[in-house]
Amino acid sequence: MEWQKYFADVEIHPANALFALGVAILSFIVIHTLLALVRRRLCKLEERKADRPAAQLIKATLARTSNVAVFATSILIGLSMLELPVPWDARVRNLWFIALGAQLAMYVSHAIDFSARRYFRRRTRSPDSPASVAQTLTIWALKTALWIIFFLAMLSNLGINVTTFIASLGIGGIAIALAVQNILGDLFASLSIAVDKPFEVGDYIAVADFSGTVEHVGLKTTRVRADSGEQVVIANAEMLRNTVRNYKRMRERRVQFSLRLNPGTPLELAEQVPAALREVVERQKQVRFDRAHLKALDLNWIEFELVYFMLDPAYALFMDTQQAILIGARRVFDDLGVTMTPAATTVVMENPQGGEMRPMRALPLRSH
Repeated sequence: MEWQKYFADVEIHPANALFALGVAILSFIVIHTLLALVRRRLCKLEERKADRPAAQLIKATLARTSNVAVFATSILIGLSMLELPVPWDARVRNLWFIALGAQLAMYVSHAIDFSARRYFRRRTRSPDSPASVAQTLTIWALKTALWIIFFLAMLSNLGINVTTFIASLGIGGIAIALAVQNILGDLFASLSIAVDKPFEVGDYIAVADFSGTVEHVGLKTTRVRADSGEQVVIANAEMLRNTVRNYKRMRERRVQFSLRLNPGTPLELAEQVPAALREVVERQKQVRFDRAHLKALDLNWIEFELVYFMLDPAYALFMDTQQAILIGARRVFDDLGVTMTPAATTVVMENPQGGEMRPMRALPLRSH
């Protein structure tokens, strides 16, 4: 048989085989014991001082030790005790590289995941907030690069020429990039969102013709819970092509509006309006008064402009405050004895037959 020819040059003495088996079993026990002792030591060190990032990292990384890798390492240690011919000696060395390299890659992969999550968690407002797109992209990029390097190193160790393989991957990558350029555009847009951070999960934003709270920022799309209740899914590239208003980062809200009085209001009363409006605004909480001025004076209105700042940008508080100010302004006008009715206008009705002119009527001019 073919397999008998493959092993024909391998001659192992029974005593040597038993010795190698004993070494393999002993190695398996020793490795497991050392790992248990190190974990126990790290647990005690972590109990003495809770915030020990290095101890937590090593403990979490060692927890990813694969039993298959430990078993394979023990077998390889036992095989190293055998007197193997040259071809098999090289094959065992290749197996050493694969076993230890795979376990090391698993260690590094988990260390990347643990370190990145800890880094981004310390920089978020709430520890319970969902993973940001920056965290997802960082972990994905680092892990992908790690396993690609390990895969290429393994192929090189097995005697495969990886230079040609890498060149083929480059040509194929260009072809794939041209085929999926829209997807790549959204991917790079998500990278821009992660780096520039125009908004994050939980922010209230307004984009194009909708507004809502950001629920998820993915590699291709962003999901926003709209004010009307539905979830709006928009491509990241499309999101960045529009103007994004982030209300979550509003430090204070500037409010500006006008109040109009009848143009027949006596000047003595009009002069008292700005000061009275200022008193109304300053009675409110979380408000900084800016100004109140007579803005315009014409045949139809006497217009006053009022400006103030909400120190707390919450929309509900703004509406409550605006309502209180408007009601207070109306009371001020009633106390001063001024009216908000517009000026009357005269409309002349004329007979289209050229007859006598009809009586005139006075109608109020209303603003819509």
